[in-house]
Amino acid sequence: MAKRSRADLRVARHGRLRKRLDGTTERPRLAVFRSLKHISAQIIDDSTGVTLVAASSHEKGLKATGNAEGAKLIGSELAKRAKEKGIRAVVFDRGGFQYHGRVASLAEGAREAGLEF
Repeated sequence: MAKRSRADLRVARHGRLRKRLDGTTERPRLAVFRSLKHISAQIIDDSTGVTLVAASSHEKGLKATGNAEGAKLIGSELAKRAKEKGIRAVVFDRGGFQYHGRVASLAEGAREAGLEF
């Protein structure tokens, strides 16, 4: 049996999470992706399969890096954009990543800016 990579294990964890999580029109899903250098998040309505709002450390206008402070900034920017679209409550999808470090900072920033989850 071949050894599975860390990425394969993360995708398997994400699949197990996604069995339980589903974003609806009333309460869309906040999905997080973390790479070595960047972090991004998007709010998705799974009933229609549409991304409603997104924010990333790749964006030129945001002075966010891929560290914990940058992740918090991304979370607050995402929450600000969501509030402009009338989204108040979301379901948090950590994407198979451990709820720790940058993922937790993003969630904290989004909560402080007014998103409920």
